[in-house]
Amino acid sequence: MTFTGLYVPLVTPFTADDTVAADALEALAHDVLDAGAAGLVALGTTGEPTTLAADEQARVIDICARVCRERDAALIVGAGSNATLDSARALRTLDPRATAALAVVPYYNRPSEAGVVEHFRTLAAASPVPVLIYHIPYRTARPLSAETLCRLAELPNVAGFKYTAGGIDDTTIAFLGRRPDHTSILAGDDLYAAPLLALGASGAILACANVAPADYVELITAWRNGDITRGRALGNRLAPVAAALFAEPNPVVVKAVLAAQGRIPTPDVRLPLLAASAEATAAALAVLPGQRAGIRV
Repeated sequence: MTFTGLYVPLVTPFTADDTVAADALEALAHDVLDAGAAGLVALGTTGEPTTLAADEQARVIDICARVCRERDAALIVGAGSNATLDSARALRTLDPRATAALAVVPYYNRPSEAGVVEHFRTLAAASPVPVLIYHIPYRTARPLSAETLCRLAELPNVAGFKYTAGGIDDTTIAFLGRRPDHTSILAGDDLYAAPLLALGASGAILACANVAPADYVELITAWRNGDITRGRALGNRLAPVAAALFAEPNPVVVKAVLAAQGRIPTPDVRLPLLAASAEATAAALAVLPGQRAGIRV
């Protein structure tokens, strides 16, 4: 299965009494699909899944699944951890409405690159849906070579990668140049989305698209259509937006902006995250062209 276009990793909005704001989540899901997103990501990093109770996680998935079914959109669900057996069990019991599972490279215990390959071989065999590998070495402390990334891409039932390497380096260039044709590369670094699309990424999973989904849809469309002038202009205009929304740990500034726009009831996050500072929120709002407006270039 090929994944193209924009997939939005939704925030998990909270009410003033610290419960999941279900109506706001559903409305946000419809908003980003109305803007042209190809699908949603439930329980991505932006959704703060590690701070959600099991019943809250299930509720988030259910809301996203219902919206995706109604809108004929793809649903990617974040699943698994750094424990192979636990991750395989989680994938076996994944909500059947999911289109794909997003599973992170094992973190903290720093396995060898060969161990990472065997981890994903086990997960892909257990999963009832295609697996997207979340490669984010600045969070996992497990960098991977281009050779290992290509080995992972060849595993049965691995559809591709959310590629979040923290920049464009020799490994990125080598991997994107050598990846199998069937492998979907979804840009996961908001600041580097445009360069990855220019190198051949088929789409993106971007937290900033919670705030400006139509603009990121247009960015992806421009590069996929070969409109280099438009793609470059949009990339340059969106770069300060991404920098401002990631000035503090994701998703605190994104949620503060959404709350300021009246799209979610509060900017609240759960510990160990702290709410965005007033300065970061003001700076992010200042680089947007207006409340819920598109970016003009």
